[in-house]
Amino acid sequence: MRDKEATKAKLLDAALEEFSQYGIAGARVDRIAAKAGCNKAMIYAYFGSKEGLFDELLKIQIDRMINEVPITPEDLPGYAGRLFDSYLERPQLLRLAAYHRLENGFSDLPKAEVESHRHKIEAIAQAQMEGRITAAFNATDLLDLVVHMSILAFSTPNATRELVERSVQRLIAE
Repeated sequence: MRDKEATKAKLLDAALEEFSQYGIAGARVDRIAAKAGCNKAMIYAYFGSKEGLFDELLKIQIDRMINEVPITPEDLPGYAGRLFDSYLERPQLLRLAAYHRLENGFSDLPKAEVESHRHKIEAIAQAQMEGRITAAFNATDLLDLVVHMSILAFSTPNATRELVERSVQRLIAE
């Protein structure tokens, strides 16, 4: 008898590597199955399709990030730093999210990502209402600024990083 959960875990591990490297369109189920030591029919049995496997993998990676790097409204620069460190340690989530947006656009965001974003906005808004952080920006814009600061170094040429670092230092000083 096969261990369904162990097989799914092997497929997800292999899929993380494959999708991170090739995206949704470039990923091949035969490579995923071979790396996992499984029959590719198991991908369809457990996930329905290659896209279903990708969606499940992205959801797992987003949930992992949410649990490992919780929002800290009172220390948004620290939160940005922890996000950056997490992305540096495991860049696959940024790659998966980028491939998802390239192939699906912004109209079909993963539910886990939408819920996480909503929760973070609510936490920031609550801290603003309680006077624990500035209300100079609305909660959505403030979260967007913090999150984008955490990923900017991964998409910004080295020549502009010094400018970003100075901007971050000014934000922290405020």
